[in-house]
Amino acid sequence: MELTDVDIFKAVLIFMWIVYLWEEYLSFRQRKLYKSVTKVPSVLTDVLDQDTFDKARLYNLDKNQFKCWSDLYSQVETTAILLLGGLPYLWNLAGKLTGYFKYGPEYEILQSVSFLFLASIYTTISSLPWSLYSTFVVEEKHGFNKQTLPFFFKDLVKKYFVMQAFALPLTAGLIYIIKIGGDYFFIYTWVFTFVVSLLIVTIYADYIAPLFDRFTPLPDGELRTEIEKMAASIDFPLKKLYVVEGSKRSSHSNAYFYGFFKNKRIVLFDTLLEDYSPVNKEDGKEEKNKSSEDTANEECEDKREEEEKTSTTENEDSGGIGDSGTANEDGEKEEREQDGEKKREQDGEKKREQDGEKKRKQGCNNAEILAVLAHELGHWKLSHNLKNMAIGQVNTFLCFAVFAMLFKQQALYSAFGFQSQPVLIGLLIIFQFIFSPYNEVLSFCMTALSRHFEFQADAFSKSLGRAEKLKSALIKLNKDNLGFPVCDWLFSTWHYSHPPLLERLQAIDNKNKTQ
Repeated sequence: MELTDVDIFKAVLIFMWIVYLWEEYLSFRQRKLYKSVTKVPSVLTDVLDQDTFDKARLYNLDKNQFKCWSDLYSQVETTAILLLGGLPYLWNLAGKLTGYFKYGPEYEILQSVSFLFLASIYTTISSLPWSLYSTFVVEEKHGFNKQTLPFFFKDLVKKYFVMQAFALPLTAGLIYIIKIGGDYFFIYTWVFTFVVSLLIVTIYADYIAPLFDRFTPLPDGELRTEIEKMAASIDFPLKKLYVVEGSKRSSHSNAYFYGFFKNKRIVLFDTLLEDYSPVNKEDGKEEKNKSSEDTANEECEDKREEEEKTSTTENEDSGGIGDSGTANEDGEKEEREQDGEKKREQDGEKKREQDGEKKRKQGCNNAEILAVLAHELGHWKLSHNLKNMAIGQVNTFLCFAVFAMLFKQQALYSAFGFQSQPVLIGLLIIFQFIFSPYNEVLSFCMTALSRHFEFQADAFSKSLGRAEKLKSALIKLNKDNLGFPVCDWLFSTWHYSHPPLLERLQAIDNKNKTQ
């Protein structure tokens, strides 16, 4: 039985809503935990305080609720666009735009580029209120946002034009290859996308990323020496070490490496390093100012007491009180003053200790950073990145091969309101809608594989003798990023590419006991 265009459209719409409802169900399960689990789990009471736990719970609850509303908007918007014929309308509008410059329908590539340009303008505008709310309300409320409004819009404009500079010519090249490639065009498109992906990875760090963030070499010192020594011990071809100024955007922290063959580079966020984090520097300034204020207050109080003492002595002398009584009283006053000074010093020291506990430094110390990098280098040593790349390339090849079998079926285009068969629209319909069930299954499998790789990388860090420091680093990073340690099993299984904190700590402990 051959599917009609109506059947195809209904199937796409129904599956789209099934996926949405499934995601909302998972989100609802996790949201219940955010609301109900209000105490620190017993296994974490020694490393996670109640105040941080409460902050993490409220932060993740706010993010969950925000995502619920933004996803609902996105789902309704997409449904309305499909039902009201938004895609053919935008395609015709792109045709009018090119026609204005005397280019007719035969210039399909130019019309396709115009379609993408108009679509990008629409999506940027429609998503802007949600981006602003996420950044300046949700992230700001919980102390993560470091952007100003001018910086946000400057960043947005730069991202938009950089994206257009890559997306438009690459899309034009892809369409051109499909149109002239003959029956085996899917092989040429796969080679084209593979080469482009390698090119982008190669130039991104040196030419694109610096447009948005400042990269500086990690200064010489103990940390740099230890990182280089660890890299050499496992034959990691480290060429450069950078610190990126992520703090101007957010206080979240991260670390990663990139590069091909013998040209590897490691990047550390400044928020990951205790000695670099601006939060620690601000806290240090506040403590210094507070200490200066306390010292000044103590000096004023001592001066006031001395003046009172002098005044009292003068009054006693003029009143004819005996020398013996005055001397005894003076001695008692001196003793009381000394006792008071000692008490103030003890109280001040106790208060500083309490403030130190409350204001733990953001980021990790050197030993913990080395443990985190040992985990990242484990991904390289165990060829996780190459395996992911191989899976991605096989998937891309298969998708283009299936696309080659489907893209000339008129029913696919008619289902979405098109009478012609533009290549770009075929790519959009098949890759985004027809492949949707396959994409969901593939995404779940890749998430599961990613979690497996994370456990392996943790085990590699442990094999370098860094298990305890890795555990303390994971706990610190969880605190700094306000990660909520309690997860619904189904939600985390479907969504989390990294295992939850408790699972990682237990896995490290189990390996320690085994060995």
